[in-house]
Amino acid sequence: MLLILEIADRVVMKRDLQIAREIQTWLLPGAPPQIPGISIAYITRPANTVAGDYYDVFPRPGKTNEESRIVFAVADVAGKSIPAAMLMATFQASLKTLSTAQVPLEELVANMNKYACSNSQGGLRFTTAFLAEYDAARRVFTYINAGHNNPILRRSNGSIERLDVGGLPLGIQPEAKYESSSVALAPGDWLIIFTDGVVEAENTYQAEFGEARLLSVIAANATTTPAEMLHRLLAELDLFVGNTAQHDDVTCLLVKAENI
Repeated sequence: MLLILEIADRVVMKRDLQIAREIQTWLLPGAPPQIPGISIAYITRPANTVAGDYYDVFPRPGKTNEESRIVFAVADVAGKSIPAAMLMATFQASLKTLSTAQVPLEELVANMNKYACSNSQGGLRFTTAFLAEYDAARRVFTYINAGHNNPILRRSNGSIERLDVGGLPLGIQPEAKYESSSVALAPGDWLIIFTDGVVEAENTYQAEFGEARLLSVIAANATTTPAEMLHRLLAELDLFVGNTAQHDDVTCLLVKAENI
């Protein structure tokens, strides 16, 4: 009888986790939006049934059409499974809600940080995040890196820049200040935003995939589309990892500047 009850509990738990995964999938964007001057591809691979990684691309209307922007977000909640997934949903809700206020990006991120601090268990459940606004008319990204892996900006000539301006991860200090920076994209430039599950993926020898391999894949496929680049990156990652179990969520968002 005890065995039957235990099996029943496991069945219910598995069903609940599957429902949680479906809900989490609804929180993520579907097909990449069509944005003038750039093409986009993105994906996330949860290490467990549900994940603590988040990505999104959505419009943020301004007072005029000229002030309207496109928000790009990639975030990674500390921890795994259900607790991280719940905070991921909280992050998504706060971002969508607070983005409706017509305030500068620095104020938006500061407000998100204050909200995150109220749910972070004294900083234990912090969130690293890269948040940016894209001005399609000027082809400029204004961004804040809140303790996240530095996104890679690969110029068409092969030079590499790191987007590292910002501040602390969200949820650590309520009064933390955040600084923004801007980069302009030219045709052929690539922006690679990722979580640590990409570069810290390990093989059977406990060696990490690393940024050097990531940069090599980017360089070898710079003339392709973001969708093709993403497919080849995941293939290289799978080949490197082999049969080693995935220990962290893997999320990547690729942006390529095109000729208008």
